[in-house]
Amino acid sequence: MEAIQPYIGQITFGGLAGFVAGYALKKVGKVAAIALGLFLVGLQLLAYYGYVTVDWTRIQHSVDPLLGKDQLEGMWQGLLNVLTYNAPFAGGFAAGLVWGLKRG
Repeated sequence: MEAIQPYIGQITFGGLAGFVAGYALKKVGKVAAIALGLFLVGLQLLAYYGYVTVDWTRIQHSVDPLLGKDQLEGMWQGLLNVLTYNAPFAGGFAAGLVWGLKRG
């Protein structure tokens, strides 16, 4: 028990922080998804009635480089580096994040 005593506080705080982050992320994510969906529906309505013209091909060409395999792997590796920097905290945070996302 003495061997894990120094890590209990980090794991507990990490779990609490993860839960709060997951809960907030889920709530904000729902609002953001609704807002984005309504924006796209509104944009499509404006395009349908001829008020605006949307060049979807140009948008796709602008977004495609951001979604390339190398860019996504780099972002994923960066996220893993951040989340595993302090292993006891990261373990508690990851568990709390999953719990918060499920409860949120």
